[in-house]
Amino acid sequence: MSAMTEHRDMLTGEPGEAQVCAHLVAHGRLKDTDLARARRLHDETPEGTLTALMARLGLVSERDLADAWTDLLGLPLLAAKDAPELPPADTELSLRFLKQYHVVPVRDGDDGVVLLVADPADPYPLQAVRLATGRDIPLRVGLRSEIDDLIERYYGQGRSAMGSIVESLDGNAAVEDDVEHLRDLASEAPVIRLVNLILQRAVEQRASDVHIEPFENRLKVRYRIDGVLHEVEAPPSSSTAAVISRVKIMARLNIAERRLPQDGRIQLRVQGKELDLRVSTVPTSFGESVVMRILDRESVVFDFASLGFTDHFRGRFVEVLDRPHGILLVTGPTGSGKTTTLYTALSQINTPDVKIITVEDPVEYQIEGINQIQVKPQIGLDFTGALRSIVRQDPDVIMIGEMRDLETCRIAIQSALTGHLVLSTLHTNSASGGITRLLDMGVEDYLLGSTVNGILAQRLVRRLDPETAIPYEALPEVIEQFELHKYTDERPIRLWKPGTSAINPTGYRGRRAIMEFLVMSDPLRRLVMQRADAGEIERQARAEGMRTMYEDGLAKAVAGITTIEEVLRVTQES
Repeated sequence: MSAMTEHRDMLTGEPGEAQVCAHLVAHGRLKDTDLARARRLHDETPEGTLTALMARLGLVSERDLADAWTDLLGLPLLAAKDAPELPPADTELSLRFLKQYHVVPVRDGDDGVVLLVADPADPYPLQAVRLATGRDIPLRVGLRSEIDDLIERYYGQGRSAMGSIVESLDGNAAVEDDVEHLRDLASEAPVIRLVNLILQRAVEQRASDVHIEPFENRLKVRYRIDGVLHEVEAPPSSSTAAVISRVKIMARLNIAERRLPQDGRIQLRVQGKELDLRVSTVPTSFGESVVMRILDRESVVFDFASLGFTDHFRGRFVEVLDRPHGILLVTGPTGSGKTTTLYTALSQINTPDVKIITVEDPVEYQIEGINQIQVKPQIGLDFTGALRSIVRQDPDVIMIGEMRDLETCRIAIQSALTGHLVLSTLHTNSASGGITRLLDMGVEDYLLGSTVNGILAQRLVRRLDPETAIPYEALPEVIEQFELHKYTDERPIRLWKPGTSAINPTGYRGRRAIMEFLVMSDPLRRLVMQRADAGEIERQARAEGMRTMYEDGLAKAVAGITTIEEVLRVTQES
């Protein structure tokens, strides 16, 4: 018996599961209440292992469970895509046995028959395979869904989990005229499982958005992961109407209305996470396109360091944030993390002696101690109407989701002039562009100069996975082109590139903000009064010490947080 097998045998059964559960709870991947509930259910119906039951119930994700086993047992994690194309030739095991216990042999080598398992806590399949083959059984840990797909690939008809579900769909799924028939289709088990699978995989892959897009001959599903869209396995085009209707039913939208855009929300639990999905539908040439923004309320951390604020940068930002009145703006395109930065700022100043009121569309995260108002234009509650009312609520701090029009801007400025701190966002490409945008909207220059305290502009770049990032010495031409010597005292100057692994094939994990912060000064106020352009304002701000987003990105590339390619991708600098 191999040393690895002996080591694994010592940890089988309940002690091994206890360690994994403790590991999941300690790392915030499993709630104590969920663990207690799973234990009660397992005691009532003690079939299989506790960890397998938790995965089936969705109390913990397959990825988190696999990571916990690899950490505790020191076993390698094997992705299905990295498994051999064909199964071991001389290993004959019952297909029913493989499917029941979610195990599959992937290689027959000198060290024995390598077995891919989802649940190392269960000793039975390991003992059965060892008895059937008469060989040592080195283990590899895999995701349950990937193992099931691999079993199908090796011994079935090559169908994926989605393919198996699709087989049981109603053949008349393409009929769209009968709303009642469509509602029935969307409520049938195969369609429910299909949509659940799409959402489950999105959570597993850390997607921030799910795009379901109908085309003439196909239905396309794409996930936005770390800001980049990736096409994934999709249901057949015949299921388009049923799948989209299922999403609309979950979001409580009108499935009979296909000519107008609709917005809704879904709250559900997937893979042990409490999720809030913002759903948007728009009519296209071949049906309704659906986009779901995934907000994981449990994983979001309102912390300046995790956003990408350096100590120096944070100090300047907090100094402006602590001023008793004035306007602080965060600018950037859609999806650049503006709202998260504002929430982090609010968390910083959220104390019992400060009254904070927000007006948002929509309210993305609930924060204890803050009064948050959701605008509802359909009943007349818009930004301007809400703002007029909340000024009479005696707030110290007002957060406006977005400066959308001149009237909103004027109320915000009036609030700042009367002693309130106002936080808001703008859609501009740079900090200096925020000033010119407000001037273009019709805000008077003297009011702008006297109320705006600072403007933060930001973008999100993909963060290198520190576990796999590969350092290399920067070429002299690269150092000269990007003037990298300005950003580090280390010699030689090093950069990093993404390394791949079974757990993370892209080499990136999460995102970080690159930013620039324009703090209003007397020289800048004079430029605003003169209605100077964005270029002049930026030159003066840089002369006063502002670091541009591009420069902040290069500093983060030299620090090993991201790559130069990522910085160029989001700043579009040549």
